[in-house]
Amino acid sequence: MTAPVLVIGEALVDIVSSGTGNGGAGSGSGAGSGSGRNGKNGSKATPGGSPANVAVGLARLGLPTELVTRFGTDPYGDQLGAHLFGNGVQLSPGSVDPSFRTSTATATLDAAGVASYQFDITWEPPKLSLRRGSPAVHTGSIATVLEPGAAAIRTFLASLADQPVTVTLDPNARPTITPDPVSTWAAVRELAASADLVKLSDEDCEFLRPGLSPDDIAAELLTVERTKCVVITRGGEGAIGVSRDARVEVTAPAIKVIDTVGAGDSFMSALIAGLQARGLLGAVRLAGLDEQALRDVVDYAVKAAAITCTRHGADPPTAAEHTATWG
Repeated sequence: MTAPVLVIGEALVDIVSSGTGNGGAGSGSGAGSGSGRNGKNGSKATPGGSPANVAVGLARLGLPTELVTRFGTDPYGDQLGAHLFGNGVQLSPGSVDPSFRTSTATATLDAAGVASYQFDITWEPPKLSLRRGSPAVHTGSIATVLEPGAAAIRTFLASLADQPVTVTLDPNARPTITPDPVSTWAAVRELAASADLVKLSDEDCEFLRPGLSPDDIAAELLTVERTKCVVITRGGEGAIGVSRDARVEVTAPAIKVIDTVGAGDSFMSALIAGLQARGLLGAVRLAGLDEQALRDVVDYAVKAAAITCTRHGADPPTAAEHTATWG
């Protein structure tokens, strides 16, 4: 059996009041399948958390995936577990903890279906370890900035410096949790020093490095020896990919947007899957990522995100759905 991609980070439940918007939820989160359990006041609870969404997206694209997270055995935790197991995601030992209260995010949707969040979250992962042969480790979002878990992630990623594995990072900045962009950017830079690929959104860029262009930010991150590629999503305008040797710009296909919840997470999953399909993960750490390969993997990821935007909540496509939609 092929060793799984290891994803580290929060799994939580998004709570959206009914009638707040177009449906779905998110923390860059929400979920498609497994959603819809109503709360006492007519709210809708859906499984989410950016790293958990990435894990589900990877599994749906056919990659063996293991998630290191932490949630309880309360009703919300049972919902999360059913969603993750139902999508083929393996959970690392200690991820389900009866003594732990499952974290939540309360989402408010605007008229365009874009969500903002208030979090009730505790983050302290179980022991972090890497399976032999795992092609990639992915982390990001709240888990990389909220202590005490953030320190454990920093230490773990630093320990992978000599391991034959590719590390990917999606900071997925949350101003409500880390309102100071200067200190948050410092934390991102520290983590990026241990990552081969960093993915940001245009919103991340505006918050973390106001006044700088995406290309300026990519150039700054690429000064770190290990970081070989930076990808920046730009919503309906598509995405750019920048390496030391190439720059590509991919436009987004025209679609009817239902909501944008989880689109960035679907993008991240497809980016990792595209790199794996081209033999660019593992010990090679993106070596051989030329301009054409970079364009192909960014295009694949943009189209995966587009599918998610045509559905309610963070509902990433399967590999078959991606092929059926885009060929």
